[in-house]
Amino acid sequence: MVQHIYQVDAFTDKPFAGNPAGVCVLDAPADEAWMQRVAQEMNLSETAFLHREGDGYRLRWFTPAVEVDLCGHATLASAHVLWESGYLWTSEPALFQTRSGLLTAQKRGDWIEMDFPATPPADAEAPAGLLEALGVTPLYVGKTKFDYVIQAGGEQEVRSLAPDFAALGKVDARGVIVTSLAEQPGIDFVSRFFGPAVGVNEDPVTGSAHCSLAPFWSQRLGKEEMTAYQASARGGVVQVRLSGERVLLRGQAVTVLRGELV
Repeated sequence: MVQHIYQVDAFTDKPFAGNPAGVCVLDAPADEAWMQRVAQEMNLSETAFLHREGDGYRLRWFTPAVEVDLCGHATLASAHVLWESGYLWTSEPALFQTRSGLLTAQKRGDWIEMDFPATPPADAEAPAGLLEALGVTPLYVGKTKFDYVIQAGGEQEVRSLAPDFAALGKVDARGVIVTSLAEQPGIDFVSRFFGPAVGVNEDPVTGSAHCSLAPFWSQRLGKEEMTAYQASARGGVVQVRLSGERVLLRGQAVTVLRGELV
């Protein structure tokens, strides 16, 4: 049976920037081992698999190595594909049942707004080897349910990081978020995300990381709405708004490839 698959650049308004995600729209649930092999073949930080379930879609995310519990950019890419390819009217919300509960996305002009659970960090001790692997002297160290959060001294320090990925991959966490206040106008904070433990040395733009960064920086800046920039080589803009125990993430997306798995 032919399955449609797409490659979408998320958190950008132009191709070959932001974070590329695979999106595979299925007719029915698929074998988990098969989905993992497809994700390995796509070799992107995440490939999303979705199929109709009730009044929405069941959505799962796979890196080339493992299935993950939450992924923002592949959810953004999935919603974009559903509207652009006619699976949903643009006036309809995209409803996703996931390992992290119900996630929703709505079209807001040229932007897509997603409703995700907030995952604020709690103060934590840096595990052995983490700071050495990053090469950073932190202003803050915290831990969310998924990742470590490290506050660096400034944007240039974040941008210039060259981690030891082999050492970083030994840290017991999905990934490590390094963040600081932004120095560029119109941006509140910057970040980078490293996840060698799940097969992704550096993720270009990480929506789920902003579920942690939004409450972290909201508390420090006294703002509920902020604009963030993930300072990877590809780079991408994420607008965030803290709403109680939820975070609204806004981004744009561009389809760069359509194909069939045969």
